[in-house]
Formats: sequence, C-alpha cells, structure tokens
Amino acid sequence: MEDTVVTIEAAQIPVQRGESLLDTAVRYAEERHWDVVPGAWLEAVDGVQRCSCGDARCDAPGAHPVRPDWASLATGSASAVRRMWQQRPDASILLPTGRTFDALSVPETAGFLALARTERLRLPLGPVTLTPDGRMNFLVLPGASVKLPALVRALGWSVSSLDLVALGEGAYVAAPPTRMGSRGAVQWACRPTAANRWLPDVEELVPALAYACAR
Repeated sequence: MEDTVVTIEAAQIPVQRGESLLDTAVRYAEERHWDVVPGAWLEAVDGVQRCSCGDARCDAPGAHPVRPDWASLATGSASAVRRMWQQRPDASILLPTGRTFDALSVPETAGFLALARTERLRLPLGPVTLTPDGRMNFLVLPGASVKLPALVRALGWSVSSLDLVALGEGAYVAAPPTRMGSRGAVQWACRPTAANRWLPDVEELVPALAYACAR
C-alpha cells in the first residue's frame, strides 16, 4: 500500500505552471547554482511536433544537445543563461552531470519503489526527475559514476544485471518543464527545495535503487 501511495503522489507533482523555459533556466542557475545549457526544441511540421534536429525518428525529440561542444557552453551565470534563452525561447533545458551533481538513472517502476523505500527508511534524497520515456534520475553528489560498480558488487549484484546507470562527466539530464515531443514533459518526482539542497552521496541511495531494480 505504501508503494502505491508514493506512486500516485509523485506522478501528480505539477510542473512549474505558467513559467517560461527562460525563467525556469534562470531560476536553476540562480537558486540551485546549476550549470544549464539550451538543447534542441520542437517544431510543428504538418501539425506534428518534430525535433529541431530534423530526424523524424529522434530518440529524444526536443530534449538533447544541438552542438558537439554543448558541454563547454553550459553556464551557471544567470545573465548568460538569460541571453541564451532570449535567442531561442523554446530551447529545452539540459543540466550537465559530473559538475555540481551526478545522476542515478533507473526505470520508472524501480524509481517509484525506491522512492517508497527511501521515505520508509527516512533516507536522504535530492531532487528526482521523471521523464516521459519512463526513466527516473536521482541527483547525487559528483563521483557516482566512478563509485557505482564497486557499490553494486558489494551488494551481490553486477552492474550489467541491473538497469541502474550513473550519469557523470560528459552526460546530462533534461530538466522540467522540457517537453519530449508528443510524449509529454519532464517532471519533478521530487522537486528541488531548500530541504534537499544538500545532495546525498551515491552510497546512501544505491542499496534502495539496486534492490528496486532487482525486483
């Protein structure tokens, strides 16, 4: 029953309503001190929302980098962020990992189980995104991508046996309210608040996430 309650509550967490992508990107830089970078955007083609990259079969329409040097353009300067989104107001919001945070990515079903477990055990939890393609990204302190394999092995599993991926340097997560084509928008399953400004270390979340993935 506990798992069901958490699932329903997390799924209903609203996106920042009425706030533009520009305002949201600036707020991430100002309030959380996160680096942000504009990504692809959606364009209407014959009444259908298509990715600006032009690939009709794009895996993440409107929610991926547009340039090879995207990581070097990411910035935590609010004024620079404002200028970038003024040039392209409909650009997606991408948050590079491996800087102020890494992310632990798991399937949505495992993510909801892990949320229930962390709540039950009162474990520390940072912001968590929920993507329209069925993934949850748990933000943790940098270094998770290096530590994850040994932590999973210590619990009796191999990394290859679990759909548990650490996103570190060179990777990114799409931030709410970025839309992924017709699939919908990225949402916060656990939104950023003053209480979760200090992120947990990977060691604190891996047991719950690995257990949920194994189930």
